[in-house]
Amino acid sequence: MELAFLKTLVIIFGVSAFVVFLLQKIKVSSIVGFLIAGVALGPHGFGIVREVREVELLAEVGVILLLFMIGLEISLKSLKRIHSTILAGGFSQVFLTLLVTAALTYPFLRKWNASFFMGFLVALSSTAIVMRMLFDRAEMDSPHGRLSMGILIFQDLCVVPLMLLIPILAGHQGSFTQVSWTLFKSAAILFIVIFGARWLVPNLLHQIVHTRSRELFVITIILLCLGTALLTSELGLSLALGAFLAGLVISESEYAYQAISDILPFKDSFNGLFFISIGMLMDLTLLVENLFIILLAVLFILLIKTSTGFFSVHLLGHPIRVSLQTGLHLAQIGEFSFVLAMTGKSAGLITESLYQLFLSASVWTMVLTPFILRASPGISSWISSKKLLERLDRMRKKAEKEGFPARREGHVIIIGFGLNGRNLAEVLKESSIPYVILELNNDTVIQMKKKGEPIFYGDGTSPEILHKLGITAARMVVVAISDPASTRRIVQVARKENARLYIIVRTRYTSEVEDLLKLGANEVIPEEFETSIEIFAKVLHHYQVPKNLLIEQIEKVRSGSYEALRRVELPAKDLPQKCEILIDVDTETYLVRDRSRASGRSLKDLMIRSTTGATVIAVKRGNEIIASPGLEFVFTPGDIIYLIGSKESLSKAFTLLES
Repeated sequence: MELAFLKTLVIIFGVSAFVVFLLQKIKVSSIVGFLIAGVALGPHGFGIVREVREVELLAEVGVILLLFMIGLEISLKSLKRIHSTILAGGFSQVFLTLLVTAALTYPFLRKWNASFFMGFLVALSSTAIVMRMLFDRAEMDSPHGRLSMGILIFQDLCVVPLMLLIPILAGHQGSFTQVSWTLFKSAAILFIVIFGARWLVPNLLHQIVHTRSRELFVITIILLCLGTALLTSELGLSLALGAFLAGLVISESEYAYQAISDILPFKDSFNGLFFISIGMLMDLTLLVENLFIILLAVLFILLIKTSTGFFSVHLLGHPIRVSLQTGLHLAQIGEFSFVLAMTGKSAGLITESLYQLFLSASVWTMVLTPFILRASPGISSWISSKKLLERLDRMRKKAEKEGFPARREGHVIIIGFGLNGRNLAEVLKESSIPYVILELNNDTVIQMKKKGEPIFYGDGTSPEILHKLGITAARMVVVAISDPASTRRIVQVARKENARLYIIVRTRYTSEVEDLLKLGANEVIPEEFETSIEIFAKVLHHYQVPKNLLIEQIEKVRSGSYEALRRVELPAKDLPQKCEILIDVDTETYLVRDRSRASGRSLKDLMIRSTTGATVIAVKRGNEIIASPGLEFVFTPGDIIYLIGSKESLSKAFTLLES
């Protein structure tokens, strides 16, 4: 029996690794790979694995660890810092999806409790898939990236109360007394666990850490996770609730990051088994027999979730393009929906056939997600352009309200006010160069307006907004945002509106340089490339490579369209000797004071070079720099003398000047 189970695990991991490897080649999420592997391996596929129960047991451990990790990553302190717009957007998205789904499914299910439960299932999206794709596409800091992650965090937090509501919806605790008792018991457990952990868990972990045993620390963390989950289960609540509470408690201690680091490998392994087990439960015969219904369900889910996500974000004042892109990112069914679905099936809320239909449709939404996310910039831009009249009217009202800048000429338009945009604005201000800023983060706009910055809220992909900022009369546009798709669109629009405009773009990866140059950018500065230049410049500088050779190499790399970085050439024959000489050369400065011997004397009187071997290369007097002073130059108190020479000669020069 043990060997049979081990053989099953080997087959599962072997096939899963192969499928995930193939899908990674076309940039499809590993979660989709696990689901497809499960379908192929399961009793409804090729039947390689017949006994699914053992895999399901490991999958349940994966669910516990998944919720435990969510609790670890969402501390009480971080919840306080979640912006009100995220809470409002998350609540409205979940609430709207729940209501719309319940209303549309009621004519078919004829039960309000089952309809509301289907609303619960459809409301949640996949944090794992969306987060991974946002990270891979460098869009975590983009407007739609921040909004998507905020709503996903809110959805994850909703899982716990939704799990608590399942017994009530199922009618197992239907009377008022029973419902009140369940809610009271839940609140009491929450209070006991969190209050007890305020002093018990931190002290316990403190003692464990003092043993300096990593194994003991990991065992203790797993014990707290599984023990709390078992406690809540014994008291009539879910295992998932206990795991979430355990994570939330540990997240308040200083050992949270170490716990995340140690548990992460376990979570990833068991989560893979969870998605594989979901795939194994999918009935392919039912999928074929009900293909039309399942395709309709997939279309229904994608449209409903995109629409509710769009309206939730757009009603908060965000542009159509950003709102629609956020809605498309949230269009799939989430991994926690599978957890709720299994619990609901066990409670009798949904039948086996309905569960299978939901399972099939959900897997398809996950499979389609990578393709939808790749197409989302083009889809959102195309649809938003069809709303031209509404946008013009809205922008006119916004312009009257916010007061776009008066007509100006020769100015710089800064799009994006992160670290790069702020540094640029500071330099332009010091240099008295006129500039104007466009930013999509309303909080930043309000904050910077109070500080007197010429900053305005708007979407840089809109020609109308750019015209309000004087794109036709501007001298330069600097694009410094973390949204590759929007960056390309802004460059394209800006070049079309002003052929003489000088466009500088900051991007993250060198792979984007060529496309942006073709679209009309004059200069593209990729972060990874500039970082590499800074590194090799520091290394060469440390080895005393002459500055003119260093600058020459930097310019060579830049002028070679970033390809010469892999084959930087230095004058191999002559350079080592030059560097060897420069290692012994140093520069120092000396302040002339009243009691200094140099005070009131000339270079000719002091004979610094002939006596010490050091050379005076410059003198700073007030704000003036006097380079290569003559022999008749007389030093006065307050002068700063710049000398060059060996350490020994400089030491002799200091003695001469001071004595």
